[in-house]
Amino acid sequence: MARILIVTGEASGDLHGANLAKALKACDPQVSLAGIGGRAMEAAGVQLVGKMRQFDVMGMVGPLALVAIIQRFFFMRRLFRSEPWDAVIFIDNPGLNLRYAYFAKAAGLRVFYYIAPQIWAWGSWRIYWIKKRVDHVLVIFPFEKPLFDQAGMRCTFVGNPILDAVEETYDRSTLRAKFGFLPHERVIALLPGSRAHEVQVLMPILLDAAEKLARYQPGTQFLLAQASTIQDNLLQPFLQQSRVPVTVVKEQSSEVLAVSDFGLVKSGTAILQAAVVGTPMVLLYRISSLEWWIASFFKRVEWIGLVNLVAGRSVVPELVQSAATGQRLYEEAVRILDDRVVYDEMKRELAKVRAALGEPGASKRAAEAVLAGCRA
Repeated sequence: MARILIVTGEASGDLHGANLAKALKACDPQVSLAGIGGRAMEAAGVQLVGKMRQFDVMGMVGPLALVAIIQRFFFMRRLFRSEPWDAVIFIDNPGLNLRYAYFAKAAGLRVFYYIAPQIWAWGSWRIYWIKKRVDHVLVIFPFEKPLFDQAGMRCTFVGNPILDAVEETYDRSTLRAKFGFLPHERVIALLPGSRAHEVQVLMPILLDAAEKLARYQPGTQFLLAQASTIQDNLLQPFLQQSRVPVTVVKEQSSEVLAVSDFGLVKSGTAILQAAVVGTPMVLLYRISSLEWWIASFFKRVEWIGLVNLVAGRSVVPELVQSAATGQRLYEEAVRILDDRVVYDEMKRELAKVRAALGEPGASKRAAEAVLAGCRA
């Protein structure tokens, strides 16, 4: 019986970890799964040895952050040595997972990385770290495999797991009735991210844009997708101060996007999720000036949004740093929503992006690769 440890650190990783866990159990019902994740992974049969929010140090500052990071490193080091794991699977979240992989490899474990660090976008030097710490990389974009092949790493393209996490089609009328919206109402989705510091920065911007959109077209409805990693007490102060009502839906971001006419979406996995659902959107992203300066130094691509990167051109407007304001979000949303030609063209381009991601089944292919590695 294979004993496998799955490690993730954010809401999207929890979703992909859950689908991977289901696929592992389908391929081998006897497999034993433990991990660090959230409710989705737990519901999929993973025995949690730690929860994601306990490992999220983002938003901490100074000595507090340093102490938290050191504590987590010691915990992970003990965890890797506590059981005779047949494999450890890291999912996305390279900021911490690449460091944890060092401890896993030092413990003599077989290490897989699912949804690999985006070395093609920035930090190409990290491939040398990956090569020393990871035995098998499972990539989700076809253009990633040649990069790892060239570095002499074992790499398998498994397809994109977002296609496993999103339904092929959604019944919009049924969803609108479920969320209490009329068929003719304009509904705007707000996706502020899955990390506390992201929400703290972006919520005022999103609500400012919502207020402007509500004034421009009275009766507009707003639907906020709350990630599993975001606590109610973080959102409530923002929502209580909002001049427009916002309906909050927990852990149903795909449904929120499917029911909406348009999305204001934080850059990340949710951007690709919106593309697969087919919801036109605008991307926003804001971090500290220092973080942006450092990221810009290593950045190797023209865009930051996965939709634009997959398409190879600008499909979705990107409002980044100083451009990420309520006013700019409002202007871009109105420009796209009020021009049917522009709106329909974006939907067509999003459909092309979905087609470029290949076929569903990434979770099954990844599970097969992991189990084959365990038997080798």
